[in-house]
Amino acid sequence: MYTVADLRKGLQVVIDDEPYVVIAFEFAKPGKGQAIYRTRMRNMLTGAITDRTYRSGDSLQQASLDQRSMQYLYKDEHHYYFMDNDTYEQVAIAEDALGDAYYYLKDNLPVEVLFFREQAIGVNPPTFVNMKVVSAAPWAKGDTSGGDSRVVSVESGYELKVPPFIVEGDIIQIDTRTGQYVTRVKE
Repeated sequence: MYTVADLRKGLQVVIDDEPYVVIAFEFAKPGKGQAIYRTRMRNMLTGAITDRTYRSGDSLQQASLDQRSMQYLYKDEHHYYFMDNDTYEQVAIAEDALGDAYYYLKDNLPVEVLFFREQAIGVNPPTFVNMKVVSAAPWAKGDTSGGDSRVVSVESGYELKVPPFIVEGDIIQIDTRTGQYVTRVKE
């Protein structure tokens, strides 16, 4: 069991017999009374986002999720497919259930697939992924209106801010926890 003091982004809990992951939370201590914890949670089965409020002293049930190392294979219209490298078993996960993890998936990427009661419900990508920049707007030297960054698009369709020296065709490293640029990768 967790107490509300344990709340943090990424915490996995069970509410009404369904797994949820905390995507945001806020602590407030009014002048009188108990502290309040406002949370935003994503249902890991349906992808629905709900807001809940807890008071200090409340408890939350820990989600017992199994993790299996798998490899990302491909995507069809609504599902992403993963394969267990030991048993060659394939599982499909709906795009809604992946959250933002689908931005970091590319062919043959090793990932940790989360299971709740033998049902695949989510993916934990590696902490850092390397992606190829497929589109980068031109940057003019001396242009200070946009600061020291510009937006590029990588092979998965994800858009992020990078330093101005990054050009189309470069391979960059992205932190999957924050979605931010880390460094340029030499091939």
